[in-house]
Amino acid sequence: MDHLIQKLRTPLLVMLHDMSMIPLAWLGAYWLRFNLGPLPTQMFTSALQLLPWVIVAQTATFYHFRLYRGVWRFASLPDFLQIGKAVIIGSALITLGCFAYDRLESLPRSVPFIYAALLPLLIGGPRLLYRDWKDRISLPSNRKRALVVGAGKAGEILIADLLSDASAEYHPVILADDDPRKQGREIHGIRVVGGCRRIPKIVRKYRIDTILLAVPSASDRQMRRIIDFCEQSGASFLTLPSPKEILSHPVSGKDLRRVSIEDLLGRKPGQLDWAAIHDHLYGKTLLVTGGGGSIGSELCRQLASLTPESLIIFDSCEYNLFRIEKALQQNFPRLQVIPLLGNVTDPDAVRHVMDTYRPQTVFHAAAYKHVPLLEKQSRQAIHNNIIGTQTVAEASIATGVDEFVLISTDKAVNPGNVMGATKRAAEMICQSLNELNKTRFVIVRFGNVLDSAGSVVPLFRQQIQTGGPVTVTHPEITRYFMTIPEACQLIMLAASVGNGGEIFVLDMGDPIRISYLAEQMIRLSGKRPEIDIKIEYIGLRPGEKLHEELFHHEEQLSSTPYAKLRLAHPRACDRRIIANIINQMMMACRRHDEEQLLILLRTLVPEFHYLSQPSELSHPQDIPSSRTM
Repeated sequence: MDHLIQKLRTPLLVMLHDMSMIPLAWLGAYWLRFNLGPLPTQMFTSALQLLPWVIVAQTATFYHFRLYRGVWRFASLPDFLQIGKAVIIGSALITLGCFAYDRLESLPRSVPFIYAALLPLLIGGPRLLYRDWKDRISLPSNRKRALVVGAGKAGEILIADLLSDASAEYHPVILADDDPRKQGREIHGIRVVGGCRRIPKIVRKYRIDTILLAVPSASDRQMRRIIDFCEQSGASFLTLPSPKEILSHPVSGKDLRRVSIEDLLGRKPGQLDWAAIHDHLYGKTLLVTGGGGSIGSELCRQLASLTPESLIIFDSCEYNLFRIEKALQQNFPRLQVIPLLGNVTDPDAVRHVMDTYRPQTVFHAAAYKHVPLLEKQSRQAIHNNIIGTQTVAEASIATGVDEFVLISTDKAVNPGNVMGATKRAAEMICQSLNELNKTRFVIVRFGNVLDSAGSVVPLFRQQIQTGGPVTVTHPEITRYFMTIPEACQLIMLAASVGNGGEIFVLDMGDPIRISYLAEQMIRLSGKRPEIDIKIEYIGLRPGEKLHEELFHHEEQLSSTPYAKLRLAHPRACDRRIIANIINQMMMACRRHDEEQLLILLRTLVPEFHYLSQPSELSHPQDIPSSRTM
């Protein structure tokens, strides 16, 4: 019974308050009509005679517009709109009633208009004051006022957690969401007041200390838009993790973290056929060359989750091999992990691994990839990226490997540097060997991966930590980006759906200006570009192009059933010509003949435009051009 009385008390008190404001507004309208002076006796009498009708008509409209379902504690714009509608309709009814009573002879014409302007102030003012007072007394002094962006499931769970946790650092005050259907609604008493575009105004109006982003499924483009508005507001901002991270445990305020560059450039979700990937790789013996590198190690982690029979990790770096072995032993204690030191250019070591462990699928991730460094060391690039690929591919065929997956790069398309040309040559090797035996050769091509070793992201991060400057080669230079986990997922998908001989091109989204990347990383570190941290443009490095391409103009591009996986139909490759050139490359490598190696590389990859190449180099007469392949 007490609980019922408590529930009824608030609407009853609100109704009594509003009814008491009606005579104040009505008599106040007369007072203002007569310039704040004393009312004539006849007018005062007439006003009192009409007052019962005014109270009845206005209270009826208040009830009709449900003014008593709202809670003063959360009064906001929709409530005041309802008050305005109720007052306007009520004023019209009052005027009509007075007209029917005495043709408005006892009612000054301006009184209904003054009344209609005065009553909303008397009705809405106390609501605003009460809400402001409650906001002040209910917010612990040690908690920060927070704007939550995102009125979906993640936002609802986050708000509930913050409100129930007395030790939480943040107190949700207001919500923002771009969905017009959610605007004006409340989640756990927190009102959705507008879209993301209004974030700067909301921050100022509600004295927000921190913005909490509860939009884990937002695409990279949507995330960049939201962050732009957050930066304009001047408030600090945090975000919830990605959907994949959230799936592992329930959302809570403890999951909030600083926005990273991966949130801005790599959040677009891709629909993967995990059932097909699992069915294809489950229970198999898998080999990953270069398994200790940035992409290789993440690929090993994801392959381990598919419960293979065993996972062989082949890498030339002892420390990297040690790290990935320990990580897999900790996270997958039942998996048979076989870490092997070795080089893909060592035929005996590679053949021994293949003969001993008989892998069914080979993921070839071993490659040199640093563009400027390899420009002056073409012998090492060719030896590792071309001859190494040939060595592993031939050993795979000899031991009956089911499929060989080559991890390539967008730099292989119309290459302008040695690294890109060697990766294009590796693609051609795999294409030429595809029909020789039962081994299927599948090629996966994509652009830059965020935070991979030697990439621009860790370089920028280090430069920011030391106070700058952040060095960018050119203001207009662009690159494609995706996260390492997503790249590895799409590699596994390509392996499961490839028939052999294809080049799968990963949909990288829109290319990103490196200068934008630098600016965002500076801002996300809490600094201001060109004020706290300078950006210095140092010019293009040897072999570096302004814009990369994902496929050659002669490669007919087609879609696949998977949104982020496209198919580039390969160009024809003559296996005999390729084998002849690679044999000569092997001999030139033994002689360390850099000049001859560059000639052979240009012959094998005719679209290769080597800007640093000496002018006297020309094609040898005894080697047919691969233009005829």
